[in-house]
Amino acid sequence: MPIRPRGFTLIELLATVTVIAILIGLLLVAVAQSRAAARRINCQSNLRQWGLAAQNYAASHRGFLPRRGQGVQPTTKLDRPEDWFNSLPAFLESQPYSRLTQDGLQPKPGFRSVWICPDAQETDQSPFFAYGMNMALSTWDAAEPDRIDRVGPTHTMVFMADGPGPHCSVLPSIKTYSPIDRHSGSVNLAFLDGHVKSFSGEYVGCGVGDPQRPDIRWFVPNSSWQLPAK
Repeated sequence: MPIRPRGFTLIELLATVTVIAILIGLLLVAVAQSRAAARRINCQSNLRQWGLAAQNYAASHRGFLPRRGQGVQPTTKLDRPEDWFNSLPAFLESQPYSRLTQDGLQPKPGFRSVWICPDAQETDQSPFFAYGMNMALSTWDAAEPDRIDRVGPTHTMVFMADGPGPHCSVLPSIKTYSPIDRHSGSVNLAFLDGHVKSFSGEYVGCGVGDPQRPDIRWFVPNSSWQLPAK
């Protein structure tokens, strides 16, 4: 009597489908994590370019850093050539922000550019700054901008961070000008020595206030700037 080939039982079929579904789920999670990591690395690359531009600017201006732009209020003044978003683009082969605005080319979320973090969300805010300079550096209250050799150790002094959008300068705070931890709870910081690092928003003080970490400094020694309320 010929032996008939044995087929899958219902239980075996269900088990196979379940295993395949689990594998697909794990694959999708891995792909999502890989894409998130790529966006975070892209953001870090952007910040590194801005940090290097600041170093080159200082080397070309007797050690002085660019101005931070406006402080605690959303940015409305875009035409000062000394502000970082107008003075640094020349070192990145880009146009000043004021010129981009005049030409209707303001960078927005979704643009592939050194101006925009890949994780920045769509918004109707204009202007939009995906990155903000350290609000405590080169304030307009001071007669001169800060010098890069007089702000303390450059490897701990923050130059730029992921920003919330309307503000061209940032500082850890409960206010709207605080850096934003848009990378799954992490925020990227560029330091004045040129290196970039990712920290948890909690460690930096995003939305809370500066916890005064020894490895993350925002304030210039002996600065006359009056610190805003947290």
